Amino acid sequence: MKPSHNNGFSIEILYVLGIIAISFAAIFVKWSQAEVSIIAMYRLFITDLLLIPLLWKYRVELSKLTLRQLGMLFVSGTALGLHFLLWMASLRYTTVASSTVILTLEPIIVMLGSFFLFRLHSNRAMRIGMAVAITGSLAISMGDFTLSGSALIGDVLSFLSVIAVSAHLLIGKRMRERTSAYVYNFSVFAFAGVFLAVYNAVNSIPFGGYSEREWGLFLLLALIPTLFGHYLFNWLLRYMNASAVSMAVLGEPVVASILAWQLLGERLTGLQLVAGVIIIVGVWVFIRYGRETARD
Repeated sequence: MKPSHNNGFSIEILYVLGIIAISFAAIFVKWSQAEVSIIAMYRLFITDLLLIPLLWKYRVELSKLTLRQLGMLFVSGTALGLHFLLWMASLRYTTVASSTVILTLEPIIVMLGSFFLFRLHSNRAMRIGMAVAITGSLAISMGDFTLSGSALIGDVLSFLSVIAVSAHLLIGKRMRERTSAYVYNFSVFAFAGVFLAVYNAVNSIPFGGYSEREWGLFLLLALIPTLFGHYLFNWLLRYMNASAVSMAVLGEPVVASILAWQLLGERLTGLQLVAGVIIIVGVWVFIRYGRETARD
C-alpha cells in the first residue's frame, strides 16, 4: 500500500509523528495523580475546546448529520472513552512496556473486523509485516511481562481497551467516508468526554480541586497524544486503510518504553531495544507493501 500525499506533506512522515505523539500519553498518565477517568475526561474536553475556533467553519456539515450518523458517532465516542478509561487504568497496575505491548493486538482485531464487516482481506505482505512486528512487540516486554498479581489486572485492562479502540477505529473508517476529519473527531471526542463525565458523576469522583500541575498534564494530553496523535490518525483514515492505521500502535511500545526508561526510570533491556528495531521493520513492510482487497 503506497501512501498518498496531501498538501505536500508525506503521509509516512505524518504517520511517524503520530506514533511519537501517542507514545507520550503513558508518560503523562504515569505523572498524574488524578483518577484515570478524570484524566481521560479532561483530555477529551480540552481537546474539543482547542477545536472550537473551527466549529463555525463546519457548522453546515454538523447540522446535516442524520440520526443514524449521530448514533454511529455516539457508539464510536463511547468506545473511545471506554478505551481511555481501561488503558489508563492499566498503567496503575503494570509498566508502560507491558501495557503498551498488549495494544499491539489491535491490528489483529481490526483486520478481522475489516474481514467480516467490510469484506476485506489482507495480502501476504500485510500478514508478514504484522507477524514480524507483533513478534518484536512481544519480545519488548519479556523482561517484565507477568501473569500474576497486580500486573495481571493491568494486562487484562489493557486487552479490554484494545477491543474498545478497535471498535472505535472500525466505525471511524466507515464514518470518515462521509464526514470530515474535524466533524468526526469533534463529535467523537465530545461523546467520549460525556461518557466519562457520566462515569465520574455516578462514582462521585470530584470534577475540581486539582493542582496546576495536574491541569498542565491534562492540557499536554490534549495537545500531544490526542491532537497530534488520535486526531491525526483519524484524518489518515481517509488515505490509509484501517488495518494500516491501527499498525501505528506497534510503534508505540518502542517509543513509550524508551521514554519510560528516560523519564520514569523503568528498566529497558538490550532485548527490548533489539525488539524495537524488529517492530519498526514489521511496520514498514506492512505500510509499504500491504494491500487490502475486497472479497467477491
